[in-house]
Amino acid sequence: MRQLYHFWLSPFSRKVRLVLAEKKLDFELVAEPVWERREEFLRLNPAGQVPVLQEEDGTIIADSTVICEYIDEVHNDAPLMGSTPVERAEIRRLVAWFDGKFNTEVTDNLLGEKYLKRYFAKGSTPDTGCLRAGRVNVGHHLDYLGWLFERRKWLAGDHLTMADIAAAAQISVIDYMGDIKWARHERAKEWYMRIKSRPSMREILADRQVGFPPSSHYADLDFE
Repeated sequence: MRQLYHFWLSPFSRKVRLVLAEKKLDFELVAEPVWERREEFLRLNPAGQVPVLQEEDGTIIADSTVICEYIDEVHNDAPLMGSTPVERAEIRRLVAWFDGKFNTEVTDNLLGEKYLKRYFAKGSTPDTGCLRAGRVNVGHHLDYLGWLFERRKWLAGDHLTMADIAAAAQISVIDYMGDIKWARHERAKEWYMRIKSRPSMREILADRQVGFPPSSHYADLDFE
């Protein structure tokens, strides 16, 4: 069976998990403590980052964008990258937005300070300035997401695409930590409720990180 080396709260790992689930592909999760920099894992991906996908034939593919486009190309019965150059350009723009801008301005500030710092910078305490910035920034991003959803059926157009998956992967991590004031972002909440109810999200919503429990509404499909 194919294996996915991942970390439970990595949005990039979650993005690949969602794509595999949307494609209805079987896979085994292998939790990888990247901060340990295991030699066996570094042989799979010298960058030392998750996710890494190992196919049944031994093929190794690293980087979430590369893995997701590979999966979509090989299993293209329900394409997630669009069918025209214009559609693909918009999908890639939004994937880059959430993988890059959202991750840097929100996830790094919140997940990085609340959880990852204890492993990568032992003895350090969370930076309150970073936490404050992450909480302010997430509001701006959700406003933009809501603006997109007011004009489209999904974020990039009429169908679920890789843009929605990239957004859901990031937002699910922030929601796990309880750092979203959903009452202030009704349109974004409508979109998230729609994608949260998809079968591909079930295992994501069942995630629990030892010593770092989720918000009380994390797994609820109808939430506040």
